Amino acid sequence: MPVLMELRRITINEIHDSQIILLREVDGEREFSIVIGLFEAMSIDRRIRGVQFPRPMTHDLICSVIDLLGGDLQDIFINELRDHTYFCKLRLRREGESVEVDCRPSDAIAIAVTAKLPIYVAADVIEESNEEA
Repeated sequence: MPVLMELRRITINEIHDSQIILLREVDGEREFSIVIGLFEAMSIDRRIRGVQFPRPMTHDLICSVIDLLGGDLQDIFINELRDHTYFCKLRLRREGESVEVDCRPSDAIAIAVTAKLPIYVAADVIEESNEEA
């Protein structure tokens, strides 16, 4: 069962390669963190702070391409945790059909922040992530 989550915090540490984002359940108390790269963390952080870029950045480009090809971004869904790696689907509609695109959660969350998309996480992924912590 997918759980609606929200981005609660980004921890950026320019000295280390590991940046952390914290997702928290919208209608509950469950939360978990994901380690992401510096580029993705900076991209998410700048979008949240409303920093404007003079030219499209990678996540802007992805949203524009999907739109120009007739797709309608719906949401992102972090659906699996396997061997300490999260797996995610960028979900969209095109010509009335649902399409799921495999992607890294960090990219999907950057796209979600850019396009103001809901973030869903499978309930079992939340439980597994808390067991690993």
